[in-house]
Amino acid sequence: MSQDKKSGIEIGIYTLADIGPDPVTGETITAKDRTKEIIQAAKLADEAGLDVFGVGEHHRLDYASSSPAVLLAAIAQATKQIRLTSTTSVLSTLDPVRLFEDFATLDLLSDGRAEILAGRGAFIESFPLFGYSTNDYDELFEEHMDLLLQLTRNEKVTWSGKFRPSLRNAEIAPRPVQEKLPVWIGVGGTPESAVRAGRFGVGMALAILGGPPKRFKPLVDLYRQAGKDAGHAPEMLKVGVTGHAYLAETTQQAKDEFFPYYSNYWYYVNRQRGMGTRMSRDDFERMAGPDTALFVGSPQQVVEKILQQYELFGHTRFLAQLDIGGQPFKSVAKGIEMLATEVAPIVRRETSK
Repeated sequence: MSQDKKSGIEIGIYTLADIGPDPVTGETITAKDRTKEIIQAAKLADEAGLDVFGVGEHHRLDYASSSPAVLLAAIAQATKQIRLTSTTSVLSTLDPVRLFEDFATLDLLSDGRAEILAGRGAFIESFPLFGYSTNDYDELFEEHMDLLLQLTRNEKVTWSGKFRPSLRNAEIAPRPVQEKLPVWIGVGGTPESAVRAGRFGVGMALAILGGPPKRFKPLVDLYRQAGKDAGHAPEMLKVGVTGHAYLAETTQQAKDEFFPYYSNYWYYVNRQRGMGTRMSRDDFERMAGPDTALFVGSPQQVVEKILQQYELFGHTRFLAQLDIGGQPFKSVAKGIEMLATEVAPIVRRETSK
């Protein structure tokens, strides 16, 4: 990895592996083909010089990834230097020991490229699936996070909590290649989550899917303050931004091409949550405006949006979700290439000053 590439903020992509009908052709990809496309996307991102690739976790038939570690292990074999993370692991309903062991194994397979991004999850189907109650939503996350961080620090762990059997001098194997497996917390928009990430002294990844980015500034301030109050060194407190993105030669072209897919995406996500609303073109135009967090436009426009947020947050990582709404793979591949060749070099240069 060249020195030039290491300076400035990290830029990468992530996928939630949604399986939706292509609104143009009406065809729906199979889970098998979707999985193959994700591995191909990671390979392209790696070859193009992007820094990070993330895979999400959902336990539903309209998503292809319920096991990020397994998918990332396959990706590890097809890539050389890109960092590999979950986006996110639903920590409330995962056993922290199993999660740690899976990602420590991924770290061995990838020569030290694994990370865990843990979140509470936007969907709750994993709670009944694994025998947890949504009444314990917050408490589970807190307890599991506490244990996960102990596992990253110690080969042998003694621990007890409320939801999981106690551990007594338990050997936690294998140990990763990295001295400490990096852990981040995904934060959607609640001050409590930002404070928690700061208190634990882990990275905070903000999911900014729309609206004006400045409304997230208080969360970043709360996070840094909570981290400082808990005695964590400022360099430990990393901020990442994740968001939806689509690139084309001009902003108008990007909006015209992306609208049918983005509208489609929100239609089926809202339907999954029991709402049947469709996004109008006017709604989309507002969401894609120059002062909003939706990264849709020409490379120049996307650069400006990333740098505008960098001014606000001073973040160290930006991850774009490019493959939503049933898009054909060729448009995802084009987006990866444009992000890597036309956006990343300028952003890295500007943020390394």
